[in-house]
Amino acid sequence: MIKTYILTPLQKFIKIESFSGILLFTSAIIAILWANSTFGDSYAALWQHEVGFGVDDFGLRKSLLFWINDGLMAIFFFLIGLEIKRELVVGELNSIRKATFPIFAGIGGMIFPLLLFLLLNDKPETAHGWGIPMATDIAFTLAILTLLKKSVPISLKIFLTAFAIIDDLGAVIVIAVFYSEGVDWVLLGIAIGLLLILFAMSHKGKYNKFITIAFGAIIWVLFLKAGIHPTISGVLLAFTIPIRQKLDKATFLKELSTISEKLALSGKTDLPIHTQDTIKQMDNLDDLLDDFHSPLQNLEHKLHGWVAYFIMPVFALANAGVVFASDMSLETDLMIHITMALVLGKFIGVSLFSYLAVKLKLAELPTSATAWQIMGIAILSGVGFTMSIFIANLAYIGNAAFIDSAKIGILIGSLIAGVLGALVLQIAGKKYREAQ
Repeated sequence: MIKTYILTPLQKFIKIESFSGILLFTSAIIAILWANSTFGDSYAALWQHEVGFGVDDFGLRKSLLFWINDGLMAIFFFLIGLEIKRELVVGELNSIRKATFPIFAGIGGMIFPLLLFLLLNDKPETAHGWGIPMATDIAFTLAILTLLKKSVPISLKIFLTAFAIIDDLGAVIVIAVFYSEGVDWVLLGIAIGLLLILFAMSHKGKYNKFITIAFGAIIWVLFLKAGIHPTISGVLLAFTIPIRQKLDKATFLKELSTISEKLALSGKTDLPIHTQDTIKQMDNLDDLLDDFHSPLQNLEHKLHGWVAYFIMPVFALANAGVVFASDMSLETDLMIHITMALVLGKFIGVSLFSYLAVKLKLAELPTSATAWQIMGIAILSGVGFTMSIFIANLAYIGNAAFIDSAKIGILIGSLIAGVLGALVLQIAGKKYREAQ
């Protein structure tokens, strides 16, 4: 049985991600309609508008699209890093037994799509897009699972979340190693030095959000200038955030009781303002709460809404606007290969590796889940979208035709995977309920 203290935060996470999926879908539709309307020129012009700052000879002026894809998405990757660290330390990946099933599924879900893409691809110029079908979009898939309601047990949602995080980790490594430019090792060395300082502080239980923000901004710029995609700095920065509180529960309650007693004695006034003693105790309470919070959990909680409800929809709005015109130059084979890699590659990879994990007795099926439901999840994992579009922009940078073709393939593949996966899960859930 899944314990309540795990289930409640997960249900909140699923609720946020589910609504985020609806926003993502809406943003993508708006982007496509806007780009293909009579106002299509304004769509393109908006994202190419340059924004930046400069002091003397130093400056950074980039397009709005850059600030979204490289700036805001660094926060998205930072949140992914926090989620990965939490899962590794206290979540579904913190032991071999718990992690085996989603790890197998995640590895299969990465290997088979890229192998299928490379097998189908016969043009060297499009081969660089092999990383596009690797990742699963958690927001979209959880939104679909939520719509299915009783057809999907909570254990399947946990399984999907865990192996999707594995896929995200794999995608992050791929971006860092294969989709970064020539590296300036001096600048990268300075960035790593700053990260090591933050790691050392974290190891000693020292954490200061202002130092972290300042170092994070500098590290982001250093990664950018060094030729490593700056969003990777977000993931690495997340791993420097401590997960443990400065105070244990017993000490917290003891100090809370002391502050409570002092507050009771300090507020004897009918005035609509607090006494100095009351303000002092309120400040002490704020400091106490800061020390009792898990820095990682607190940041994850505060960022989740911003990422789910703002950053990801803005990313979709800025990147999903493919212009469909009779004279547009598209690479049809690329579209088909990405679609097939997302739908067939994900299904085969996740299903086969999940089957092997159970057959070899390395893992067990999630609670209340059937083999048919696992296959439904495998199909559904072909919904790529956010990370797939992100990698497509990196893989075919400077080639608008390839990027548009890749985006169309991602949209088609994600749509097919979403519909088929939902149908299989609906039928499998109905059969499971009838058998009970």
